[in-house]
This record gives sequence, C-alpha cells and structure tokens, in this order.
Amino acid sequence: QVQLVESGGGLVQAGGSLRLSCAASVRTFRAYAMGWFRQAPGKERELVTTISSGGSTYCTDSLKGRFTISRDNAKNTVYLQMNSLKPEDTAVYYCAAEPSGTPPSRTYAWAYWGQGTQVTVSS
Repeated sequence: QVQLVESGGGLVQAGGSLRLSCAASVRTFRAYAMGWFRQAPGKERELVTTISSGGSTYCTDSLKGRFTISRDNAKNTVYLQMNSLKPEDTAVYYCAAEPSGTPPSRTYAWAYWGQGTQVTVSS
C-alpha cells in the first residue's frame, strides 16, 4: 500500500506563492507517475498537472505559466510550485500516484491518493 502525504497548504494573499509537497512511502517512487489535482467546494475534482516516471510533464492550459510540477526521486517527493495565486485557486489539493509510470487520462484511474491539503487564496 502506498501512502501519500501532502503538505504546504495554507492561507495566502492573491498574488502570492505556495509550494506543496507530497511524500510517498514507496521504494520504487521513481517508477511512478505523479499528479496534482484540486477540488473546490461544490465542484468536480480537476487535473492540475502531472509528471511521468520519465519526467515528462503536463499542465492544464489555464494554469500554465503559474503552476509547475517537479519531483525529487531521492526524496520520494513531488512538488507543486504555485505562483501568482488567485482567489479562484482556492481548493483542496490532492496528490495522486500511478505505478505504471504513465499518467492515466481519467481522474479516478489513478491508483493512490493523498488526503489533500487546503489552499485558500484571499483577495
């Protein structure tokens, strides 16, 4: 069983930055695709960004230029750098892991999920 623990969420003013971390309890972390999703109250969970085991990244078009995913395989950790935050970025942010190394196309096809971390952006 893989455990994912997110951290780094909190309250930030609009225009500010946050870096989220997701630590994975798995020895073969480098083989996993990792992803970040978010869910705002009353809305569907949506994809933010993914990174494959090979390091290829994808980001939702509307977030490109502000959000960046990276991974440190030595630390079994994936990061989400969020800049120029807006109130509409307020959501619970979830980390997900996929052992095949390739990000699934469907949100709930990811094998493992973290508990989420709240990000609140004030105007």
